[in-house]
Amino acid sequence: MRYQRQMLCAQIGAAGQNQLRHAHIVLVGCGALGSVLADILVRAGVGRLRLIDRDFIELSNLQRQTLFDEQDVAAALPKAEAAARKLRRVNSAVDIEGVVTDVHATNIEDLCAGTDLILDGTDNLETRYLINDLAVKNDVPWVYAACVATEGRVLGIVPRQTPCLRCLWEEPPAPGSLPTCDTAGVLAPAVYVVASLAATEALKILVGRATELSGLLAVDVWAGRTRRVDVRAAYQPSGCPCCGQGRYDFLSGRRGADATVLCGRDAVQIWLSTTEPIDFRRIVWRLPADARPMHSEYMLRFQAGACTVALFRDGRAIVQGTSDPAVARGVVAKYVGT
Repeated sequence: MRYQRQMLCAQIGAAGQNQLRHAHIVLVGCGALGSVLADILVRAGVGRLRLIDRDFIELSNLQRQTLFDEQDVAAALPKAEAAARKLRRVNSAVDIEGVVTDVHATNIEDLCAGTDLILDGTDNLETRYLINDLAVKNDVPWVYAACVATEGRVLGIVPRQTPCLRCLWEEPPAPGSLPTCDTAGVLAPAVYVVASLAATEALKILVGRATELSGLLAVDVWAGRTRRVDVRAAYQPSGCPCCGQGRYDFLSGRRGADATVLCGRDAVQIWLSTTEPIDFRRIVWRLPADARPMHSEYMLRFQAGACTVALFRDGRAIVQGTSDPAVARGVVAKYVGT
């Protein structure tokens, strides 16, 4: 009887609920949007959910990231692991897997293998274009969602039926040309509204009603304004480099970087050149006395002058206290090595 009220909705019914029970979803990013998306879909009764996130929980996340609490901050838990633990207590019937890693061109195909739908909970455009490449190449639907300040956008994408991301925006905007969480902040009600709209588009796809997708939805919760844009005319395969010409520039690695400025964090993520798990104890041994290292099985955190470094076993380092990739690389090279 868990899903009775949902099944009473004509759009879902018993048949739709059965489709949800057999659905396999991958959610990339478990921050603000990702937390709400994961919570809604686990409660809706999807069969399997893989949560992928590269980051750990900080106090500033609690303003809008609903799956986390102060105990998670104190324990320095990765978001994917903390979210998976909470969601298993919400619905034990759902197979939930937390994966602590960054999504990039060399691992995204393995991470998304066998999925029925990819959900966007990311915080940067490069990863969204990478998801779009994978989705189009493998005919996997996905839902784009973005939120900053009081506004957000949502778009459900079914490859070769609707416009893909590059049909609408062939190239990512130039760095610094758009507001970010760093420059404009983010209001929690905007996150919940945008994530709820994205979850609704996801449900349409999962229950076989993709023809009812809403197109591009734009919302400003402060102004109380919602706009729906019919984007069907933008689907012109011959002109799109991705779904028309079969160029997967981001998936092939021709586009992308080893350093990513993180939205809303005054931080940069650096990928280290390593194929082996990082030995935290060896690094702690050579750190200076004022580094104040703290480590768990998931990560090592320490001070590096004005910056804080969070080092993960898979070879990622998040350097807080700078938005300059060159500075971040220098910090990592000095204390960790490359």
